[in-house]
Amino acid sequence: MRERSAPELTLRAALTGTLLGAVLSLCNIYSGLKIGWGFNMSITAALLAFGIWRAAQAAGAPAFGKLENNINQTAASAGASISSAGLVSAIPAMTMLTGRTLGFLELASWTFLISMVGVLVGVGMRRQMIEVDRLPFAQGIASAETLDRMYASGEEAIRKVLALLGAGALAAAWKTVVHFAPIRNIALPGAIDAGARVVTPMNLTVAIDPSPLMIAVGSLGSLRTGVSMLAGAVCAWLVLGPLALSNGWIELGEVSATGPWFKELVTWLLWPGVAMMVVGSLVSVAFSWRSIARTFTGGSASESASDEARAPVDDVPRRTYYALALFVIAAVAIGQVVLFDIAWWAAILAVLLTWILAAVCGRVSGETSLTPVGAMGKVTQLVFGLLVPGNPTANLMSANVTGGAAAQSGDLLHDLKTGALLGASPRRQAIAQSCGVVGGALAGSAAYLVLLPDPASQIGTAEWPGPAVMTWRAVAEVFAGGVGAMPPYALEAMVAGGVLGALLTVLEKTLPERARAFVPSPAAFGLGFVVQGWYAVSLFAGALIGWLVRRYAKTWSERFLTPIAAGVIAGESLAGVSIAVYAILSA
Repeated sequence: MRERSAPELTLRAALTGTLLGAVLSLCNIYSGLKIGWGFNMSITAALLAFGIWRAAQAAGAPAFGKLENNINQTAASAGASISSAGLVSAIPAMTMLTGRTLGFLELASWTFLISMVGVLVGVGMRRQMIEVDRLPFAQGIASAETLDRMYASGEEAIRKVLALLGAGALAAAWKTVVHFAPIRNIALPGAIDAGARVVTPMNLTVAIDPSPLMIAVGSLGSLRTGVSMLAGAVCAWLVLGPLALSNGWIELGEVSATGPWFKELVTWLLWPGVAMMVVGSLVSVAFSWRSIARTFTGGSASESASDEARAPVDDVPRRTYYALALFVIAAVAIGQVVLFDIAWWAAILAVLLTWILAAVCGRVSGETSLTPVGAMGKVTQLVFGLLVPGNPTANLMSANVTGGAAAQSGDLLHDLKTGALLGASPRRQAIAQSCGVVGGALAGSAAYLVLLPDPASQIGTAEWPGPAVMTWRAVAEVFAGGVGAMPPYALEAMVAGGVLGALLTVLEKTLPERARAFVPSPAAFGLGFVVQGWYAVSLFAGALIGWLVRRYAKTWSERFLTPIAAGVIAGESLAGVSIAVYAILSA
């Protein structure tokens, strides 16, 4: 139990977390547009804040306490999660389909409001999920343990901070060199017969990428994920791609004889890939039916849970909570009507459905450590595809509410688990989360508008593959234009992809644990269809490196692998955003 006199929600803690969240939101937007997902930044933010205030302490500032750092990481993780509020998925997909572009104030307000739905869901579910059901929330436990170790051994934490900063500086410098030198992808030898054309691996996007970003991403994941994504890329780009070309299912038009044909090929390959990911995620959520049922009935996920919550009772006052909930629900519904011309009944239904799905997402995240944001968004897309057919804006933006809220709900519940283990105040963490959302919405919206001034011409290119954007757009297109708008034989490929995604998920959930390691991940396999082949090669290399390091240098990997990988991701992402800003200013 914490000492009541220990500082917690201080101005410097809230500001540090808000500013770090704003900066780290740029990293998740950059990586989201590249590979389709972002990262939990809690531990990264805790390390950075520890290093910043330890240096300030040497200059005479008071010590930055553990509970202050918990407030910092709560705010920072919320700001970094703003990419899930549609900035790398539904919002650019809407622009591509309708031509509608949101201005800065519209975008910042919209992402803030839908994220606040998630914050309120998390606050409302805290007592049941953390105190009563005592769900694990593994990321929250990891953050609490990291903070405990950090303050027990300050010198070790400083070494991790230096490793993170050093890796980030090197990655940023290398990204700058690669861009301005420039250093191109390394072509692989050979050629493939595709009917009337002979295509090279470079045409099919299979090459060696000089960027370390995906290597760092892969090192944080499992070897199974790396192998699955590489297998998916081989199947897509070296087998199905040439097959579609040779049969005339893909229109190439004017293409470079030596460059990649990503934008042309992905218009066909995305259909089986998207079906695999969507069906696989929905089947996976269906296997969590007990978690879904317990969302509404209560009950513990594990009788042996030993991580009992110890937080003092300091919740958001009930009247304040209900007033905020009503205000946010009304504001999000009005926002849908005003910004996107969605019918009022559909707007209200979207928020109410979101409240339920975000609570389900929080429960599943607490029990499995996986936050099924995409799956929850797809459920809303399916519902509104049936209720409002032929309206891609309603389809995308109603689901955008669900995705953004689900991400913030899961994020806050993990942070509240951290706080419960440290003896922190839930009310103060909720305030910190809200501060972080403000910083993330402002910085993330600005970064999005800088990086993607014209999503229609940018998404699906070598620079911005936008796999999440392509996925959301594809689902909306099916409901808006019907299967007749799909390329030749894409429907058949989509059905096959969906069946394979369901089959792999069933095997993943039902086989003995030892056998599961040999079942490809349907999410990673499908992702290999919608990003360039060179990303899959790099992610596999990173996963292999991470596996080897964890196996043969276990102690070193436990200390430094995560900080170094996080530094590389942050360094390259921030350098990429800075280069984009420089290009605009120098134009």
